[in-house]
Amino acid sequence: MLALISPLAGVGQSTQAPVTASAAPASAAKQRYSSLQQALFAGGQLSGSQGPRSVNWIDNGQAYSYLDGETTIKTYTFKTGQETVVFDGSQLTFPGKTEKFSFESFQWSKDSKNILFQSNFRPVYRRSGISDYYSYSVADKSLKLVAKDAQTAELAPDGSKIGYERGGNLFVFDFATKKETQLTNDAKPAFFNGRFGWAYEEEFGLAQAWEWSPDSKFIAFWQSDERKVPIYRLTDYKGFDEKYDSLPYPRVGDANPTVRIGVIEIAGSKKQWMKVALEDGYIPRIYWTNQEGQLALIHLNRKQNHLRLFMANGRTGEAKQIMEETSKTWVDVFDFFAGINHLMYFPAGLNEFYWLSDRDGFAHLYRYDYSGKLLNAVTSGQWEVTFVHHIDAKNRKVYFTSTEASPLERQLFVADTDGKNKRRITSTPGRHNVDMAAGLYFIDRYSNVSTPTQIELWDAKGTKIKVLEANSRVTDYVSKNAFAPKELTNFTTSDGQKIDISIIRPVDFNPAMKYPVIVDIYGGPGAQSVYNDFSTSGWHQYMAQQGYVIVSVNNRGSGGYGRDFEKIVYEQLGKYESLDFAETAKYLGKQSWVDAGRIAIRGHSYGGYMSSYTMLTHPGVFKVALVGAPVTDWRLYDSIYTERYMGLLPENEAKYKASAVTTYAKNLAGKMFVAHSTMDENVHVRNTFQLMNALEDAGKDADLRIYPPGAHGVAYNSASYVLLFQQYTDYLAANLK
Repeated sequence: MLALISPLAGVGQSTQAPVTASAAPASAAKQRYSSLQQALFAGGQLSGSQGPRSVNWIDNGQAYSYLDGETTIKTYTFKTGQETVVFDGSQLTFPGKTEKFSFESFQWSKDSKNILFQSNFRPVYRRSGISDYYSYSVADKSLKLVAKDAQTAELAPDGSKIGYERGGNLFVFDFATKKETQLTNDAKPAFFNGRFGWAYEEEFGLAQAWEWSPDSKFIAFWQSDERKVPIYRLTDYKGFDEKYDSLPYPRVGDANPTVRIGVIEIAGSKKQWMKVALEDGYIPRIYWTNQEGQLALIHLNRKQNHLRLFMANGRTGEAKQIMEETSKTWVDVFDFFAGINHLMYFPAGLNEFYWLSDRDGFAHLYRYDYSGKLLNAVTSGQWEVTFVHHIDAKNRKVYFTSTEASPLERQLFVADTDGKNKRRITSTPGRHNVDMAAGLYFIDRYSNVSTPTQIELWDAKGTKIKVLEANSRVTDYVSKNAFAPKELTNFTTSDGQKIDISIIRPVDFNPAMKYPVIVDIYGGPGAQSVYNDFSTSGWHQYMAQQGYVIVSVNNRGSGGYGRDFEKIVYEQLGKYESLDFAETAKYLGKQSWVDAGRIAIRGHSYGGYMSSYTMLTHPGVFKVALVGAPVTDWRLYDSIYTERYMGLLPENEAKYKASAVTTYAKNLAGKMFVAHSTMDENVHVRNTFQLMNALEDAGKDADLRIYPPGAHGVAYNSASYVLLFQQYTDYLAANLK
């Protein structure tokens, strides 16, 4: 997945302020950043505190725990309103050692009697890593190692066992007997049980390739075979020996990982394979249902435009298709940018499931019974459901976040499961990030263009319990330091499409002057850059202090605006996104306070693809392009992501060529700066080298910077991070300002 990798937290937002000649608040007497480095590391002064960390809802939603400091876990109980320390690790050591105990994360047992700690984390891919897991008893304060060198681990719902994957095999540890049982034993290189390789983890969004059943009787798991997947090798060129890292990485048209789903009944360790033919497709999701031993499986064809849902018997493997969905574009099963791992829900206590689909043009929630019969649409309208927080089986209610108020906002609603009695719960304009427990209480983190992040505790009826964090320090900082607020506006493109943008004007803005502009973009399918939230980017603020206008865009392809707006990019990546960026520049160029001859475009990852593609397909519109870790030809990127949006080869060869940056190298008319890392396992540096080769063949000049160890973020430590943005800043100063 082409992640939005950037130091620019909070790029864009909600209520609309028109583009006028009004000046930003006077800041002449206020403190300014003394250096770029100070600005880059000042983001925390604008983002502020995010409130309680590592929140876990416990006691059936009647309380929550959170991390206070580095080693203390406290609980807050709603009935009493009291906070209690349940774990104090300040004097605790690793069992049998003198080293102070430390951990990266923790989870609770369902009965809230034990805590499972993840420690000694060693990263593997974006979401995964190898760790040691320790179990802690709240009652007797004992700590013991239960799983060493495991890639994933999880407590059984009944708290009696811990399951984990180690070395490509699955195990369980029984707390009562203190015995480890190995459940699978056939792992080998590039052949795993309960573990994904790079492609599945990266492009389907899950790190854990196995699931406990709700009754703790079964474990369902993916068996992944990557032995036919091509190997990609990469190096940082250190030392004098040829040392390479390698990973199975399927590009467009390559052999993909093959998977099958197994179910193990813990009593007896009997294993059964689910009888769902993979063909040349994927099984991206599995779900335990409300029926004992019954597993739901989602199958996608390789083109990812045909979804089939199967119900399978975990003991026999017999499977029956009960529902399918087809699309002229693609079908989503998760939302990377919204942080939503699942778009299908099987609530406990109900023999029904819910599916978030854009079949009517906007993403809405649909309710089915276990036979696959559609019972009703829970939501409808020209707006999108963006997150389902809880389905209350007892009271038959669904709590969800949507764009009904505005595509630039996220607000919490509740409705009956039959679609009736929809009601809005949150009321303050802005982007609300809700963490809900059991339909009883929720933590609301929100901001808007004029208000820094607020963290509040509410009950599900809409009554505020207390303010957890008002971030008065951010308000105080902004009052004493130069700050250019974000404005929200929109314009209509020459082909009639309304586009939302955000604008940060220079500090001490003077409408009689003409300013250079930086259009800072991402642009990928489903992503969104502009919201009604508080501006927290130190780099944006620094550039505003240097006299630049900074603009972000919700281009076609962005999420939140419905199927037609997002999926118009299907099989033609780059075309409409670049058009909208060029139209943004032309619109800005008509403003009296913008210098139309001094507009730059900057992006990273998919944004790097878009900044380079737009520069070359709309020559003369932008004077400068800053390009970070770009895809320059989709035939070089991974199969799952690319084929989802561009279709298959060889039938779409011409479309792939039309979407390649390299195709248009001869059109370069301005200045281009490109940065990439040779250790980028996501977007391989081959992309940049092929672009440079195409430019050189066309007699065109561009500036290249290689950061060998930097992975997909290019920068690999604080010094290289500052250097990279210093190079961006200096390049703009030399060629734009």
